Amino acid sequence: MASSSSSGLTFKLHPLVILNVSDHFTRVKSQSQPPSSHSSNGADSPSAPPRVFGCVIGVQSGRTVEIFNSFELLYDPATHSLDRAFLEKKQELYKKVFPNFYVLGWYSSGSDAQESDMIIHKDLMDINESPVYMLLNPSINHAQKDLPLTIYESELHVIDGIPQLIFVQASYQIETVEAERISVDHVAHLKPSDGGSAATQLAAHLTGIHSAIKMLNSRIRVLHHYLLAMQNGDIPCDNSLLRQVSSLLRRLPAIESEKFRDDFLMEYNDTLLVSYLAMFTNCSSTMNELVDKFNTAYDRHSRRGGRTAFI
Repeated sequence: MASSSSSGLTFKLHPLVILNVSDHFTRVKSQSQPPSSHSSNGADSPSAPPRVFGCVIGVQSGRTVEIFNSFELLYDPATHSLDRAFLEKKQELYKKVFPNFYVLGWYSSGSDAQESDMIIHKDLMDINESPVYMLLNPSINHAQKDLPLTIYESELHVIDGIPQLIFVQASYQIETVEAERISVDHVAHLKPSDGGSAATQLAAHLTGIHSAIKMLNSRIRVLHHYLLAMQNGDIPCDNSLLRQVSSLLRRLPAIESEKFRDDFLMEYNDTLLVSYLAMFTNCSSTMNELVDKFNTAYDRHSRRGGRTAFI
């Protein structure tokens, strides 16, 4: 592997790609390493982290390659190849949403490029004659100040009289448009209304729910003991009170029935869907208000000869 690239290309990487690749690796690692797996192997428990694979998309203008987004791919470790049918389907779907974006290359995770990576790299040359390879290093190094990302190009070098295609490291820079900077800055400064952390608010919320369920359980036990005493003749029968108890019990769900489970799951999914839609609507409204404020501020500067609005 050569030390640096000599192609002269300028690579610009957007934050969304870094977030997508990191999220992909985190999900795969958490799913492949359940909590019970490390308790029986002893010294073999710290196994190697899994590798993830995907494509990076963006645009190339002259000697500038700008990577905007990415999507995941299916990998076959036996043949060291990607699922081409899945890749072509994802490419077609992304082409409908982002008609100006093209497949620029692919990404993976690991500490260094491996020999099997060149097989995947060559397979993608029918889509892009000079694909880009982005490698995410998941190992934690507290002394490292740079991002754990490396971008490779492929160059044809003559080694021992034989022309071979090898990976060469290329430099890159993080590129953000105005809207991305505003969004990242706004999300980074979100804080709970009372000044506490999100974990503290979640713990308080779950504690309140637990207390409410515990109180409901104690009240149901009181009614149960009362009905048993009335059935055994320890206390006189009160029809008016029995009607109230019957009306109250009808409000409690019959958890053991199959119909209740189906209805509960359907209502639960509908509630989650409504919550997600409300969250997306709220986020979109907040983002629009934030953009309008920035546009208003830039419009005032533009009247004085300053910058103009970006949207």
